[in-house]
Amino acid sequence: MIPLKDDIPTRRTPVVTIALIAINVIVYFAFEQGLLGLGDVGNERVIDFGAIPSEITDPGSHATPGDQPSFVITIFTSMFLHGSLLHLGGNMLFLWIFGNNIEDSMGRLRFVAFYLLGGLAALGLQVATDPNSMVPTIGASGAIAAVLGAYARLYPRARVVTLVFIVIIFTVVTLPALLVLGLWFLLQLLPAFSEPITGAGGGVAYFAHIGGFLFGVLTIKLFANNVHEDYDRAHRTPVY
Repeated sequence: MIPLKDDIPTRRTPVVTIALIAINVIVYFAFEQGLLGLGDVGNERVIDFGAIPSEITDPGSHATPGDQPSFVITIFTSMFLHGSLLHLGGNMLFLWIFGNNIEDSMGRLRFVAFYLLGGLAALGLQVATDPNSMVPTIGASGAIAAVLGAYARLYPRARVVTLVFIVIIFTVVTLPALLVLGLWFLLQLLPAFSEPITGAGGGVAYFAHIGGFLFGVLTIKLFANNVHEDYDRAHRTPVY
């Protein structure tokens, strides 16, 4: 199930959302893939600038000073690294569809704070579930999950045009945002609690997604001071 667009127009240009997408794209192609002449150093960048749980829980235990940036830096830089073009593209699609309206619900500086705090909350839960892992955690999906949680709470009745796959058949349908985002959250919960937690290999940071989503649901009312209250007028049943 892939969302394509929603039906809530923004009231101003989502400058921060566009900037975040641009930064993520530039970091991936220029910093990780070497389009600035750095060479193909993606794996090295992930190791150096990804957030390693064991380094956060026990700073300096696996590296001598100077080997890599402090964990204080990597908890932020990790939010802008991606493991593949598909990883980047999926995250940026979700950020564009849902981030512009969340930015529109608050001031731009508030949105920056909300996004970064959501990313930190996401990483915090991931680290708490596997504190000894030496596998770098990367990606914007934790912060974006906070945006999704916020959207689910503020605009549950918004309509989302969604590409749905059923075995080998796909179709485009319009669904309530709460259904789309609720199913997305369920798809994070099921593997998070059914697959073994281990630091032995990479994979999807499901608990980061859960942590970010819950942060968005629980805190958005503290940030949103300009909510589009009449967003679902076109879908209301007329009363006579």
